[in-house]
Amino acid sequence: MSTRREFLKWMGSAAATGVMSGVLSTTLKAAPQAYVSKRPPVAKRKFVSDAVERQLSTVKAAIGDPKLAWMFENCYPNTLDTTVELGTFNGKPDTFVITGDIDAMWLRDSSAQVVPYIPLAKGDAGLQRLFRGLIQRQARCIRIDPYANAFMADPHAPPLIWARQDSTDMKPGVGERKWEIDSLCYPIRLAHGYWQATADTVPFDDDWREAMHLVLKTFREQQRKHDHGPYHYQRLSDNPTETQFQAGYGNPTKPNGMIHSMFRPSDDACVYPLFVPANLFAVLSLRQLAQMSRSIHHDASFAAECEALANEVEQAVQRDGRMRDAQGRDYWAYEIDGFGNKLFMDDANVPSLLGLPYLGCCTLDDPTYQHTRELVWSSLNPYFYQGRAAEGIGGPHEGPRMIWPMSIMMYAQTTRDPKQIHQCLTWLRNTDAGTGFMHESFDQDDPTHFTRSWFAWANTLFGELIIDIHREHPELLRA
Repeated sequence: MSTRREFLKWMGSAAATGVMSGVLSTTLKAAPQAYVSKRPPVAKRKFVSDAVERQLSTVKAAIGDPKLAWMFENCYPNTLDTTVELGTFNGKPDTFVITGDIDAMWLRDSSAQVVPYIPLAKGDAGLQRLFRGLIQRQARCIRIDPYANAFMADPHAPPLIWARQDSTDMKPGVGERKWEIDSLCYPIRLAHGYWQATADTVPFDDDWREAMHLVLKTFREQQRKHDHGPYHYQRLSDNPTETQFQAGYGNPTKPNGMIHSMFRPSDDACVYPLFVPANLFAVLSLRQLAQMSRSIHHDASFAAECEALANEVEQAVQRDGRMRDAQGRDYWAYEIDGFGNKLFMDDANVPSLLGLPYLGCCTLDDPTYQHTRELVWSSLNPYFYQGRAAEGIGGPHEGPRMIWPMSIMMYAQTTRDPKQIHQCLTWLRNTDAGTGFMHESFDQDDPTHFTRSWFAWANTLFGELIIDIHREHPELLRA
């Protein structure tokens, strides 16, 4: 049976040999020194925003290094250029956003891919329609199945090919059904960010409210105070990170008020189901949801329920989710089981320990975070790699030696030190393998060995980083 990894490897080899058409077929055709735009022709772009184009022109003009300017031009609009499909559903805007080389929509990726455009939405009616449609589509997906991570464009379509034999309660229209806490947090982050930026309340109708009630219900179920809850998942695979233990319910835990997660944002199985970064993300998301409920719907009762759960989860993770070094300094565990067993590591995918302040889960100056950041960017993290090309964090998903550019971007986003930011820019600039795009991962010594030629989340995250540097440290771009 084909697996997701096998599919992506085929896509990568197809792109390299010219089998694929469109934007990927241009990869490596021009000499890097030419810096010819890798964007699709205007007529073939999926979505065009005047506000995004103006932002692109302004920031690109401020970048002194021609290659870095070229990479920004290719990456920043990549989600809009290549992954967005607009339509209508029941008379309302509908937006479907694929990940890139997989023709399905992940709740996590689709949210993260468009976040860099939120600040521009207030002045761009087209962007507002896109956001309204995506918020509504995500709510519809959650109503189909709050435990699913990925969905098909057609609500009646079969799952992705590698998920069709999974042992779980699969619903029509679901692409893959890996339960990940962040799959329900990211749509709230998107909705809250859009509302804060625009004051637009149109997408937050009764259908959206129903989806948010399902979010709260699912989080409560996965506290597992009395039983396993309804979710289980197993997959026939020779890769242990693709399936779950104990008949699909995960390794044993002692319930402590935290929310259980069977998979990480990498779509890899959790070792211990009490996944710390996602629980901290859930605390933030529940409080954002409470704020929206009070302000938009005047629903004090639901808001109070969200806040009560946020307080309970926060108390539990603050009490049980920390570790302590020999000097008595606290730092965050990655996963725990409630019995006292704790796993320290970090994975490049966000939510991660490294990315906590990027999401808003803590401040940059938080002492526990600062110590955690120091440790995850070191040999104490088994997925931290240092090579001739760069250093950064990977994860089990692509295995040893493979650094994810996303981790380098998070390292830059979580510091005020210009030297660290400059170093990250240098690594990112020099590890694109001449393609002008970000990739899922690359070999620590050889960036020409990379995975995923078309990974829109990494591309737009790179664009967001450049925009943030332009705002906060413009001198780093002028050099």
